[in-house]
Amino acid sequence: MTATHESAAESAMSSAEPQPAPGATPPRRPLTARAAAELVGTAALVAVVIGSGIQATELTQDVGVQLLANSLATVFGLGVLILLLGPVSGAHFNPVVTLAEWWTARRGGAGVTLREVVVYVPAQIVGAIAGAVLADAMFGKALVEWSTHDRSAGHLLLGEVVATAGLILLIFGLARTDQLRYAPVAVASYIGAAYWFTSSTSFANPAVTIGRTFSDTFAGIAPGSLVGFISMQLIGAVVGLALVALVFAPGRDTAE
Repeated sequence: MTATHESAAESAMSSAEPQPAPGATPPRRPLTARAAAELVGTAALVAVVIGSGIQATELTQDVGVQLLANSLATVFGLGVLILLLGPVSGAHFNPVVTLAEWWTARRGGAGVTLREVVVYVPAQIVGAIAGAVLADAMFGKALVEWSTHDRSAGHLLLGEVVATAGLILLIFGLARTDQLRYAPVAVASYIGAAYWFTSSTSFANPAVTIGRTFSDTFAGIAPGSLVGFISMQLIGAVVGLALVALVFAPGRDTAE
């Protein structure tokens, strides 16, 4: 075999290597770098969510326009963050995504290890809190002002189950169908849509939910609503994984 043929063969073998699962840790990245990417990415996401909410309420009193501005900023910001940091950490920015990936990995799929979960989740929570404080600081608000926005109604909790289940179904469905290259657009678009079609405006993220308690603004959530929202998000993750197993079950060869 000539050097040219050997190079072509090596290139073909490289392109045939399996791609990681949703948000799966890319190879050869130090864990500290991945943790930093999760912290910075989650901080930026929360800063976008809260900051755009503050800006919207200062520009208009129309609640519909406020939500439109908030959702559009989140769509663009989330898409950019996934595109930028996905190659480093997988761009989870979300404990339920990290936990769901760990669960699929322990059942034979690709994904994060328990050690990585223990590093990722605290980084995401710290990042979310830092992002909330940063957003408040940028708009001259008190750095920490607990939200008084109660979100404990039952229909809002149902909305969180639906929002989180749909997010998990989307991410892991993309992985099962080898379409993760579309994740930046698909995930950002889903969250933007879920702002409008779910009653809870789609938090779908325990870390972001915690961060949003630190800001008494348009996007905030009262600390008293925290347990209910996070519980529903975890339930939604379980429902989402069950839907993935049902909808994207492996095919079976059948004899003629």
